Amino acid sequence: MTDDYRPLILTALLEPQAQARFEALRRAHYPATLNQVPAHVSLFHHLPGSEQAAVKRRLQVVCGPLPPPTVEVVGLKSLGRGVAFRLRSDELDDVRAELAAGWSTLLIPQDRAGFQAHVTVQNKVTSAEARATHQALAAGFLPFRTRVIAIAIWRYCDGPWQALGQVAFRG
Repeated sequence: MTDDYRPLILTALLEPQAQARFEALRRAHYPATLNQVPAHVSLFHHLPGSEQAAVKRRLQVVCGPLPPPTVEVVGLKSLGRGVAFRLRSDELDDVRAELAAGWSTLLIPQDRAGFQAHVTVQNKVTSAEARATHQALAAGFLPFRTRVIAIAIWRYCDGPWQALGQVAFRG
């Protein structure tokens, strides 16, 4: 399989301060040997790599005219063997739904199953370690707001991701 056909992943890029905060937490809590990608908000897990140009065009049409969606970081979520921050944004939900409608024939079951925005900062640890991390992070958590400044396009490379570009919201 050539690189052009490897799957595409789309993520929401947060404002730099929020992105840096989540990245620091991911570096602190995610097993270093498994942490191959930056902290992220997954929008789509698998779009056909052969559709890269069309995906970028659709992102420009849908996202380019819109102001950056506001996102509320509302709490923590247990993943069983990890921890994520729960996000809430009607604006981001609407953008994702519009994109999904236009790509309905391209979506894998995981991307059709619905969308719950979150940022994973720990995964693939023991349940006990995950519970301890959740408890520690919850003890000092205060809700906050940030914005999505762009949608990033990545190519899946059997573990790590290759950055292919991003489409900014009007801002």
